Amino acid sequence: MIEALAPLAVFWRRIPKAVLFGAAILIQCALLIVMVVDRMQILRDGTEVTLQTRPVDPRDLLRGDYVVLGYDISQLPAGALANQPAAARNPIVFVKLAPNADGLYEAVSVHTEAVAVTPPEVLIRGRVNYGASCGSGRRAFCDKLAISYNLETYFVPEGEGRKLEQARNQKKLRVVAAVLPSGRAAIKRLLLDGEPVYDEPWF
Repeated sequence: MIEALAPLAVFWRRIPKAVLFGAAILIQCALLIVMVVDRMQILRDGTEVTLQTRPVDPRDLLRGDYVVLGYDISQLPAGALANQPAAARNPIVFVKLAPNADGLYEAVSVHTEAVAVTPPEVLIRGRVNYGASCGSGRRAFCDKLAISYNLETYFVPEGEGRKLEQARNQKKLRVVAAVLPSGRAAIKRLLLDGEPVYDEPWF
């Protein structure tokens, strides 16, 4: 095995370090472009859903210039999933959302796989942080689930975070998220007392 790899090692040693360095930079740039394009697709093509934020407990302090966000859909009853086998300790789940009379999207049900929805219903993808380690083998869903959706932090201009944090704790802050049919989501806009305060640029 070692003898078979020897020619490859010789080949790598013959490549100038400047070329390897340039290739590494190109790979990093390509990955960054892929991330930007992916986020742009979510913001451009995703269905808009308005979510109610909730106080974060225990209270998270601002770290730099971003606000920690929690939602009414972050803590949910497992429903039909309770006591069912969980594929992992932190499995991916799909939450069906539907708007209430105020236009806010609320959780209808939680599923381990994508299910069909009828507009204006939306299916959002999340990961269980806590609640998938119950039962005798510690591999079953508990009665309550804590779920994250990649919507839990938002960067804001310097000095603006404290105001948004206070509004969050007073439940005056809402988030408009864009959700693709695959369930992937991204924050598109922040609403303070129902008025837009920050719009996320596509890139």
